[in-house]
Amino acid sequence: MLPVNFNTCVGISGVPRFNYAEYAPKQHEYAVLIPIINEGNRIHDELRRAQAAKVSDLADVIICDGGSTDGCTDEAVLRGLDVNALLVKDDVGKQGAQLRMGFHFAKVRGYRGIITVDGNNKDSIEDIPRFIEKLEEGYDLVQGSRFVRGGKAVNTPLFRLLSVKLIHAPIISLAARQRFTDTTNAYRAYSVRYLFDERTAVFRDIFMTYELLAYLSVRATQLGYRACEVPVTRAYPQTGKTPTKISFFKGNWELFRILFANLFGKYAP
Repeated sequence: MLPVNFNTCVGISGVPRFNYAEYAPKQHEYAVLIPIINEGNRIHDELRRAQAAKVSDLADVIICDGGSTDGCTDEAVLRGLDVNALLVKDDVGKQGAQLRMGFHFAKVRGYRGIITVDGNNKDSIEDIPRFIEKLEEGYDLVQGSRFVRGGKAVNTPLFRLLSVKLIHAPIISLAARQRFTDTTNAYRAYSVRYLFDERTAVFRDIFMTYELLAYLSVRATQLGYRACEVPVTRAYPQTGKTPTKISFFKGNWELFRILFANLFGKYAP
């Protein structure tokens, strides 16, 4: 059961139904959206790193939960880790739906820019200032990359490494008409002028899983917006299960299906 201080967002075209709790009002011009579902201590460890790096001095940290049942969204814990708001999806869809509810919340609050990062503690959340710096310079899509100078790829599974370098990045680059090197990486930033441009049209139910990330990787430069990459670190654990929601066969097949659909313009409005 949701706490009594949750509010509900319903009835908006292209925005999933969701409940939300604001632990603090808007404090900054930038928001960090972190989509999660049942991340356990991984999200808490990531938020502790963000806290140590004083990320909340620069941006509002907003959790976009897909319906976790493992206790990782405990209010007292999130408040203690400088989380500004918690959004909880109450509708169909996966990552794409979580991002759409986060984008809507950020739009209503009136942020200048939005950074997204996974909540499984693989990404260098300490690098948030690099994204904000590029947004301040006037870039509209800032892609985090472990493969550019200064970036680090730690313990990346071989299949993923080859898939990104030999298939995903070249195809996204072709569609975007600009070279990108780490296109499956959800660690990125968007200006609101790009994200909420009516020609971008992010609030559509076609974006349910990973379609939105692929689409937003190419739409910016197609519309004449400025895009760049910044170095980040993505570190997989040396042992144990890889923290991911993408299954080896079905999940990767879905990624490739989306990749080619995006290349041929399926997601353009």
